[in-house]
Amino acid sequence: MTCKNRWSDADAAAAIDDYAKQGISEDLALRTYTARLLGADPQLVLHGGGNTSVKTSVRELLGEETAVLCVKGSGWDLATIEPPGHPAVRLEALQALRRLPALSDEEMVAAQRRNLIDPGSPNPSVEALLHAFLPNKFVDHTHAVALLALADQPDAEHICRDLYGLRVAIVPYVMPGFELALAAANAYEKAQKQAAEANVELEGMVLLQHGLFSFGSTAQESYERMISLVREAESRLGQTPKLCLPPQPPAPATKNVAAILLPLLRGALARSAAMCDAPKRWLLNLRSTPLALELVNDIRLEDWSRRGVATPDHVIRTKAWPLILEQPPQLKGDETLGSCQALEDWLGSTELKLTEYISSYQGYFDRQNSRVGSHKQRLDPLPRLIAIPGVGLVGMGRSIADANVTADIGEAWASTLLAAESIGCFTPVNEANTFDMEYWSLEQAKLGKGKEAPLARHVVVVTGGGGGIGAAIANAFAKQGAEIVVLDRDGEAATKTARSCGVRAIGLPCDLTDRVQVEQAFATTAASFGGLDIVVSNAGAAWTGAMATIPESELRASFELNLFAHQHVAQVAVGLFRAQDHRSSEPKQHLGGQLLFNVSKQALNPGKGFGAYGIAKAALLALMKQYALEEGAASIRSNAINADRIRSGLLDNAMIQERAAARGVSEADYMGGNLLGAEVRTSDVANAFVSLALMQRTTGAVLTVDGGNVAAMVR
Repeated sequence: MTCKNRWSDADAAAAIDDYAKQGISEDLALRTYTARLLGADPQLVLHGGGNTSVKTSVRELLGEETAVLCVKGSGWDLATIEPPGHPAVRLEALQALRRLPALSDEEMVAAQRRNLIDPGSPNPSVEALLHAFLPNKFVDHTHAVALLALADQPDAEHICRDLYGLRVAIVPYVMPGFELALAAANAYEKAQKQAAEANVELEGMVLLQHGLFSFGSTAQESYERMISLVREAESRLGQTPKLCLPPQPPAPATKNVAAILLPLLRGALARSAAMCDAPKRWLLNLRSTPLALELVNDIRLEDWSRRGVATPDHVIRTKAWPLILEQPPQLKGDETLGSCQALEDWLGSTELKLTEYISSYQGYFDRQNSRVGSHKQRLDPLPRLIAIPGVGLVGMGRSIADANVTADIGEAWASTLLAAESIGCFTPVNEANTFDMEYWSLEQAKLGKGKEAPLARHVVVVTGGGGGIGAAIANAFAKQGAEIVVLDRDGEAATKTARSCGVRAIGLPCDLTDRVQVEQAFATTAASFGGLDIVVSNAGAAWTGAMATIPESELRASFELNLFAHQHVAQVAVGLFRAQDHRSSEPKQHLGGQLLFNVSKQALNPGKGFGAYGIAKAALLALMKQYALEEGAASIRSNAINADRIRSGLLDNAMIQERAAARGVSEADYMGGNLLGAEVRTSDVANAFVSLALMQRTTGAVLTVDGGNVAAMVR
């Protein structure tokens, strides 16, 4: 779809009115409005890319009016930016820096921070000085795909001059920072003089191999100039570059290739990571869009892959080049890793190519680090973008959100490359410039250096997640940084819980007593996240009645849900754990996995009339121990929670009233009828499961969460 002009007089007026109620000026309101218009179009910017500014004034503490540059701040995304995302910096102080012959990055950042009106604001953009040195009131900067297809050509300057004439300034590639700000200001002034002599108006500026600027006296003028310049680039290409960014991959079929390949790839990455002191766990996002397939299936892919990134900013997300794997075999029927030698061979080839990639990255680092004085600390050498012929592009990340960003940028690279090749030769910045950006401290700061949550990089499946206990468990794991998949027979309930866990969590309907449905749910998990780390097998229900009279059908039904369903889940999960670690030769390479079971107090302390439930739960406790025994060598841990008297679907308000009345006590006394005299909450159970997950040297254990019940204590 071509780049569209989305300006609306009515929406602009509404933005002015709405922000005025918050004390926001008209200038900043319109700056926010058009910045969001730019950010909403992936053809222009992606995931924090681009920047925008407005020159205006603010009233300081003593009442004096001060000219300021409100420029996009670090960490803000144009698609969702709000007024605080354009921190105000004293304009005259920034403009005075142009008189300096040189300015280090650290000095530049310090000068910008010293001149913030609000010292608590985020760091201004690394291109703030470029905005400050231009005279226009509104300035917009994007990495438009169509423009990059022209700007990444060997004769890009000639192409852009021929297309735009004197309406744009053209700046050869200079790394962002003070030097680029000076180069852009000088090019602007020269171009402005030439445009005035030719009686044309200067509308924008092309940064070769980098991006596009537009400017104007109003927000509308600058925005519409950006759209117009990009449309002209599209016309020059004779096409609108393709860009397919699906918000969420559709649920795959049971034998979907992603469900088979991605866990193998994830395990191979873990083994390679273990050899180079990098994090072992990664989340994977597969793109099999027409655009991705067009790229990965092209015979020129190997050549293209080493050309470089579409714009240098992308290198921190995708590395300088992707990893290219061999095309995997066609799988038929029930073929699996153990029964398909071709799949074994593909996995072996994948490991070899990973080794080659790491070696190549080390060579790249050594060459360039030597060039800059050998003072850089090498980043991890693993790829971030992986091309699989016949399958698609895979983005890697420490979270599924990060992996999604990488895949988006990978598709933008593919779109730029294919469009550039359609008219010439894709020729982005060279290796040295790419390295300088990848190892630039100001660019690395965009990724953040905060400590990861304890269960970040982990994929967790919670069964029975639509109920009270299951929902609490899912949310507890989400708060620890895990990616969540919620399974429940009630699909709507599963989806509701998933939504409470975050936008990337998935809720799936699944009858756990149906082995096929369990396999499908775990295939969807593997295809959506790349693999699996933890399963909380929580689903259950109670059948009541004396053992002497209970119908056999009810006893069997209890065993189907309270034992065999857990076995279905555990078997399929262990299959995924083992696939990830298929070629792991030693424990330090293992991703392993965890099975966590909700066995309940009934497994240890039977209650009258609950034999069908308690006997099945006792068998489940034995199942947990058996998995601990048999899978420990594979670094698969198996543990259980022994909980009692938790308000949930099993113990609802009606049952609480009935039991309290039968014992002649109040409901509060009944629920708090334990050694601690306190009701045990769903959150207590959930936190206990999280604690077990974090106990890395514990398996075969039962953790009791019942407030204290002597009869249920483990002996």
